[in-house]
Amino acid sequence: MKFAAPLIEGRLLRRYWRFLADVDLGGGTVVTAHCPNTGSMLGCARVGSRVWLSRHDSGTRKYPHTWELVEADGVLVGINTGRTNRLVEEAVAAGVIPELAGYRRLRREVRYGAEGSRIDLLLEDDGRAPCYVEIKNVTAAVHDGIALFPDAVSARGAKHLREMMAMVAQGHRAVLVFCVQRADALEVRPADAIDPEYGRALRRALAAGVEAVACRAEVTPEGIRVSGRVPVVCP
Repeated sequence: MKFAAPLIEGRLLRRYWRFLADVDLGGGTVVTAHCPNTGSMLGCARVGSRVWLSRHDSGTRKYPHTWELVEADGVLVGINTGRTNRLVEEAVAAGVIPELAGYRRLRREVRYGAEGSRIDLLLEDDGRAPCYVEIKNVTAAVHDGIALFPDAVSARGAKHLREMMAMVAQGHRAVLVFCVQRADALEVRPADAIDPEYGRALRRALAAGVEAVACRAEVTPEGIRVSGRVPVVCP
């Protein structure tokens, strides 16, 4: 995934109201950017951090700038969760995720489940069980190579796991994909100290036949692409 135009570098002044961030672009210019990340952004919202913004000149947008990247702990991190599904979709098309290869049809944001959810990707092929793919963006600070998810309590994440377990019980496949948008992660684990219920739900889902894979993305100011795999560890 290439950015449509060169990103604008600045320094983070503050993130507030979850969806807004003030950024110093230098020369006395400060802009308010949209922050497309609903999590706590643990370790990724430190005041003074180098950040990169995209700009969208649309008359319908109140804030034309969007926060895309941050430099955290010496690596670039992609924080725009709105790009994660496209990254994984591109990786599926390129054959980077073998577990999701070989399906002829792909549909996005398909309604399913008893709790009124939407699955990120639905992969289908003649003669094969459909594959329900839920994608999670992983950006939180990494310690000793361990990336954690979620970075805040996620009742929605637990709901998605319940829905995927139900699909497996009906004879379908369900695959949870963690997309790690930073280069310093060596594995992904549930953040039990942050959201113990999600950790329990993930372990129940895996025991019930839901599959989990984690892919690591290479992040640059020019673009982002899935370039490798890391294990999902649930001790």
